[in-house]
Amino acid sequence: MSTTTPSDLLSSLQHQRHARPSSPAVRCGASQLTYDQLARRSEQLAGVLAARGVVDGDRVAFLGRESVDYYALLFASARLGAVLVPVNRRLATDEVRHILQDSGARAVVADPDQPQLNSDDPDVLRTDSPELDLAPADPELPQVTVGADTPVAQLYTSGTTGLPKGVVLAHRSFFAVLGSLREAGLDWITVTAQDRCLVGIPGFHVGGLWFACQAFNAGAEVIALPEFDPVVARRVIATAGVSSAIFVPAMLHTLLEAPPVGSADFATLERTVYGGAPISDALLERCLREIGGRFAQIYGLTETGNTAICLPPSDHVVGSPRLRAAGRPYPCVQVEVRNDDGAALSPGEVGEVWLRTPAAMVE
Repeated sequence: MSTTTPSDLLSSLQHQRHARPSSPAVRCGASQLTYDQLARRSEQLAGVLAARGVVDGDRVAFLGRESVDYYALLFASARLGAVLVPVNRRLATDEVRHILQDSGARAVVADPDQPQLNSDDPDVLRTDSPELDLAPADPELPQVTVGADTPVAQLYTSGTTGLPKGVVLAHRSFFAVLGSLREAGLDWITVTAQDRCLVGIPGFHVGGLWFACQAFNAGAEVIALPEFDPVVARRVIATAGVSSAIFVPAMLHTLLEAPPVGSADFATLERTVYGGAPISDALLERCLREIGGRFAQIYGLTETGNTAICLPPSDHVVGSPRLRAAGRPYPCVQVEVRNDDGAALSPGEVGEVWLRTPAAMVE
């Protein structure tokens, strides 16, 4: 077995497949896969995509709820050198069709109840299709070259105006940040093989996809929800022994308001990552008091490969003025605040945030 640290998702999955084949990899509802089963399922789905003409560089769109097959589809696309395009299933029909046309998706995998697509469209592979269940267990797949700079995902962000815009991320976007933290000996965000990681943010959002990939890279278990429900999420945390999770602040609020399962619902939740929107002092103080454990706030963009700045656990002290800050740049990230002319500003001045990160989108 190679001792080289993986730098792409395919190598990472193969490493975990050999290191911990029977360990749980992903769970969603009643379905679950070990690392060996996840690798095998991704190969099956790669065979289905290849039979539909998907080749190196093609786009594969997904429109639907979270499932174990969603994550298998990520690795299946990567196995062919293709790029997964996760689509927000709540978008309007014209926005969905814009994304499919703009991305040039060769294949579309969708839940059967998605209203934005025609039910009789022959180019759409439905997630309940017998074609997926009857896929060959060991298909013949083409050999492709995949590396850290190979595109693997294309996510769409609305920005501030117009229709959603595609952001292409390479494999390195899912390795650079935690790699820099390890090299610097910092524990701002950590994931271990013993973790059970609840991905509260949907997989079509860069935060959800990024966090899930950190768990896979560490050999941890990903616990996904078909869609976020605070009652279900609280029950899963309490009964599945969730140790690490990612949410947006609104989710944390509804999670705290959900009916309790027992007297110690959050006892196993050691680390919580949150971001995507500002969090109020009152909500954060309540989270620290009622959930406990270590909290890390992340700030970034789809274009930066998700997180570029972090408010680490050590700065989460009730009453500290640092709680009003987004945080500090990761060791691998450079940050400047510039004016309208592009000149750097001094501390305390207001301007535009400029970020340079090795996890940034493909140029």
